[in-house]
Amino acid sequence: MASITSITDLFIHELSDIYSAEKQLTRALPRLAHAASDAELSGAFQDHAEETQGQVDRIDRIVELLDIRLKRMKSVAMEGLIDEGRDMIDSIAKGPLRDAALIGGAQKVEHYEMAAYGTLCALARHLGYRDAIPLLEETLNEEKQTDKKLTAIAEQGGKNEAATGQPAKRTAT
Repeated sequence: MASITSITDLFIHELSDIYSAEKQLTRALPRLAHAASDAELSGAFQDHAEETQGQVDRIDRIVELLDIRLKRMKSVAMEGLIDEGRDMIDSIAKGPLRDAALIGGAQKVEHYEMAAYGTLCALARHLGYRDAIPLLEETLNEEKQTDKKLTAIAEQGGKNEAATGQPAKRTAT
């Protein structure tokens, strides 16, 4: 890892890491959508794939606005989370139990991203990057909404199905 000697260096490092994470996620989400048996969960992964591309585009805009250069790096944390999801897909038969595991793994990803964007918002405020803050906050809010959506899907029966082996009774929302 390159030397981080200032808050600006830290901002660039964190932005570079989440950029890598989002790029990795754009490749992983279609696989998650295919691996899910619940249509709503599969659709949520497909929707988030499109949203994630928009988040990558927002980072590109931040780079242009601030006239900074991202570091070429791989987000090791996201790589680990994606590997964990791949292991779940490979070791659990398609169905409600796998869906429950996919939801849990996806929420780990969302919480990682929320922490990253929250940190970036705070750093941007400290550095006076006023034009970047709304873009970072928009992505942070999307990550929070995705987490809520995953929780709602789980609460509608995915985890119950996994526990009982029986389809859950769905309620209208």
